[in-house]
Amino acid sequence: MNAILTIIHIFGFITVGFSGLMVTCLLTALMSDDGASSAFLQSTVITFLSGVFMYVATLHRPKKVSRQSGFLLVAATWSLIPVFCTLPLVLYLPEISFIEAYFETVSGLTTTGATILTGIDNLPMSINLWRHELNWIAGMGIIIFAVAILPILGIGGMQLYIAESPGTVKDADLPPRIAQTAKALWMVYAGITVACILSLRLVGMTWFDAICHAFSAMSLGGFSTHDSSVGFFDSVPIEVVLTIFQLIAAINFATHFIVFKKRTLRPYLKDMEATSFLMLVLGSCVMTAAVLWHAGTYPDFLTALRHATFNLVTIATDCGFASQDFNRWPIFVPMWMLFLSCLSASSGSTGGGIRMIRTIILLKQARLEFLKFIHPSAIQLMKIGDTIVGDNIITSVTGFIFLYFISIVILVFTLLFSGLDFITAFSAIIACFNNAGPGLGQVGPASNFASLNDFQMGVCIFAMLLGRVQIFSIVILFVPEFWRK
Repeated sequence: MNAILTIIHIFGFITVGFSGLMVTCLLTALMSDDGASSAFLQSTVITFLSGVFMYVATLHRPKKVSRQSGFLLVAATWSLIPVFCTLPLVLYLPEISFIEAYFETVSGLTTTGATILTGIDNLPMSINLWRHELNWIAGMGIIIFAVAILPILGIGGMQLYIAESPGTVKDADLPPRIAQTAKALWMVYAGITVACILSLRLVGMTWFDAICHAFSAMSLGGFSTHDSSVGFFDSVPIEVVLTIFQLIAAINFATHFIVFKKRTLRPYLKDMEATSFLMLVLGSCVMTAAVLWHAGTYPDFLTALRHATFNLVTIATDCGFASQDFNRWPIFVPMWMLFLSCLSASSGSTGGGIRMIRTIILLKQARLEFLKFIHPSAIQLMKIGDTIVGDNIITSVTGFIFLYFISIVILVFTLLFSGLDFITAFSAIIACFNNAGPGLGQVGPASNFASLNDFQMGVCIFAMLLGRVQIFSIVILFVPEFWRK
C-alpha cells in the first residue's frame, strides 16, 4: 500500500506538469483563434485538478522509492499519462473514439509517429502543436524528466533511471548525480533542438513547421503537420537538414554532452556505437539507392540516392517521417529499412529497438564462441573500447534479445489471427515495437493506422509501450519473485 501511495504521489506531480504543457497549446489556440481553445481549457483544468488531487491526497506517503516502485511507476506513467493527453483530441474531434485518441497519444509519447488522423493539414495549430509537444517531451523520456525533478520532492531517482535505461549506460565524464546527469542531457537536447529549428527556418520552413518538425526530428517521433509528411515540402535542403539532425538524435546524448564539454569531436570517433551506427546506415543508403536505380524506380542514381537516404535514415533511426511512398519500392528496400530500425539507434539516444550496443555485444559474443572452438583453453574477454564487458551484461543482453524477438513473434501472430495480411501485420508490429512509425501494406507511408479495428489498434498500442520501456520493465512486473522482499 505504501508503494502505491508513493507512485500516486509522483504520478500526480507528473500529471500537473502535463497540464502545464497544455497551457502552451491553450495560449496558441487563443492567439491563433483556431477554435480549439475550449478543448484545451477543459483539458488543462481536468488534468491539473486530477494531478493536484493525487499529489495532495498522498502527501504523507513514504519518501523512499523502492526498486519495485520504480519499475511500476515506469509502467504506470507510460500507460496512464496518455489517458490525460487524449482529452484535447477527444474534446475537439468527437468523431474519433477513445481508443483512436489513445493510440495517437501513445504514439506521440512513445515517439513512434504512427497516426490514425487524416486531414492533418487542416487541424488547428494548437492540436498539431500538442502532438509534437508529446513527441518532444518524451524524446529523452518522461522518466528522465521525472528523475530531474524528483529531488525537488525529496525522492531519489536512481531506480527510475535504471528502469528506463537497462543494460549498458555510459557515464564517463557525466555529472556524478543522476539528477545532474538528467539536467545536463536535457540541456544538450534542448540546445540541439533550437539549432534544428533555426536550420529548418533558414532552408524555407515557416516558424511553426520548423518548430514542429524539429520537435519530431530530435525526439525521433515522426509526427508531421502534413498528411504527406516531409514529402509536402519536396525540398532537398529540408531533407538534408532533417537527415543530419535525425542522425544526431540517434547517437547517445551522453556522447554529445562530452563533445560539448571537451569541445572536440574525438568522443564521436571513440564511441563504437556511434561509428558503427553511421557506417551501417550511410552504407545502406548507398546500397539501397543502387537497388532503386537498378530497378528503374528513379531515372538516375542521384535522385535514387536522395530519396533512399532520407527515407532509410528516418526509418533506421526510428523517427518515421516519409518523403516518398516506399511501400511501392522493390520489397528488399523497405524490408531492409525495417530491419535497420530494429538495431541501429544508440543507447542513450531517442531511438528504439534493440540498440546498437546490444547488437555489438551479441556479435562479439558470437565471435568469442567461434574462438572457443579453435582455442578451447584460451581465456577470452569481451571489450567495448577499453571497457571489459562482464558476463552479467552479456547474459542480460542475450535475455533481452530473446524477449525482443519472441514478443514480436507473438504480437505478429496475434494480428494475423485478427485477420490482417502478413505484410501489414509484420510491418505494423516492427514499426510499433521499434517506435519507428509507418509500416507497409495497409499501414504504409501513403496511408495510416486508421484502417485497423479497435483490437488491432490495442495490439499495436501494447507493442509501442512494450518497445518504449525496453520489455524488461514490463515483463518484470509479472514475475512473482520480483515482489518478494
